[in-house]
Parts: sequence; structure tokens; C-alpha cells
Amino acid sequence: MPRIELQTEIKAERNIVFDLSRSIDLHKISTEHTNEEAIAGKTSGLIGMNESVTWRAKHFGIYQNLTSKITEYDRPKYFADEMVKGAFKKFKHEHHFAELNGGTLMTDFFDYQSPFGIVGKIADKLFLKKYMTELLTERNRIVKQFAESERWKEVITE
Repeated sequence: MPRIELQTEIKAERNIVFDLSRSIDLHKISTEHTNEEAIAGKTSGLIGMNESVTWRAKHFGIYQNLTSKITEYDRPKYFADEMVKGAFKKFKHEHHFAELNGGTLMTDFFDYQSPFGIVGKIADKLFLKKYMTELLTERNRIVKQFAESERWKEVITE
């Protein structure tokens, strides 16, 4: 099963980075290029334990729906979301937050399994892992951008 691991150093308080990472509204901003919309479940604000969201987005020229649920939650250190329904056979995205030099080290572990057996494994190697890494890297860039400025106040209102 492929694993993507990303680390992002952010010059902001851990609570802010944690909340930005679970913000439905910030996720929409970070995925504008895929026309991603939250269409069911928690569709705005901060998602929490046992809450789910269904996203509709255009990937590889095709609109797809994906539902994920927060399955683990320890504010402000960690949360995980897992796919309930969608294009993957399964995935789990772990979000870890550690204090680091007055800021935050955000670490993502994204474990997934593609559908379609050997064809899915070939797709992983050819393009899917790179594509998912780029999506997560862009998301983290936006989290960092908002956290290190006053822009976080635009999306964290709760």
C-alpha cells in the first residue's frame, strides 16, 4: 500500500495549524483547481470527531464523489480521516502536529490503496502517487500561508 509522508514547518501556534487543517473552507480554497465542493455532511466550518464530509471534485477530467470521516481526534496533536466511500479502495490520512521552535511541525501520512488490482498498482507508479503528493503539498502550502499571516482569521471563526 503506497504511503505519502510530508513534513511542513509552520511559524504559527499549533492550535491554529490544527484548526486550519480541519477547516472545510480552507480545503475548498486549496483545491480550487479541481473545482472541489463539499456537497454533504459537514460542508463548512471545522470538522470534528465522527463527522463526515462528501467532496465532489474533478480529477483526471472526471467528476468524482468521495466521503471521508474523522475517525481519530486528539486536539491539537493529531487527527485522522478515512475514506468511507469513493474512488480509492481505501485511504487513511493522519495529521500530526508537534511544537517546534515556537511554531509547528505538521506531518502528514497518507496511506491509500487503489482499486482495480494490478492496474491500480501500475497507475500508482505511473502517476497517482505523484498526483496525490502534489495535491497534499498544495494543501499544506495554503495551510502554511494562512497560518503565518492573519488570513487564518478568514476561515477560523468558531
